Amino acid sequence: MTISYFVSEIPLSMNQKKKVLFVCTGNSCRSQMAEGILRDIAGNQFEVFSAGSHPSRVHPMSIAILAEWGIDISHHTSDFIDMYLDEGIDIVITVCDNANEICPIFPGEVQRIHWSIDDPFHGWGNEEQFKNRYRETRNDIKARIEKLVKSEQS
Repeated sequence: MTISYFVSEIPLSMNQKKKVLFVCTGNSCRSQMAEGILRDIAGNQFEVFSAGSHPSRVHPMSIAILAEWGIDISHHTSDFIDMYLDEGIDIVITVCDNANEICPIFPGEVQRIHWSIDDPFHGWGNEEQFKNRYRETRNDIKARIEKLVKSEQS
């Protein structure tokens, strides 16, 4: 006996990836790196976004530091959190204490996670002397993301 299903009969949850939103203040460093790293590690499992309460632009050092690992975030944009309120986000991860304080409440059953990650940002000038701080931030984010992915798989 063969059972056939039309695609429309399959529950959406079987076809959909969980939507993850990383939030920080400027959406220029930590949240951007987190978006790029999660997409690289588990983009087949998650739709990944990032936003800020006061978005600015993606910091060139964040782009350079992820490029060291072959991750390209040069096409990313800084977005307002409000753009994602009605996008069916499943997991909101704040990556700075300020964003955790002012992050809006998302509709539905949204898992809320807070990671207090040091900000490598020291301005928009030549930050070559802060490159190691960006690497430390990147490495911290990657370790946290690996734990998140593992927990979501179990």
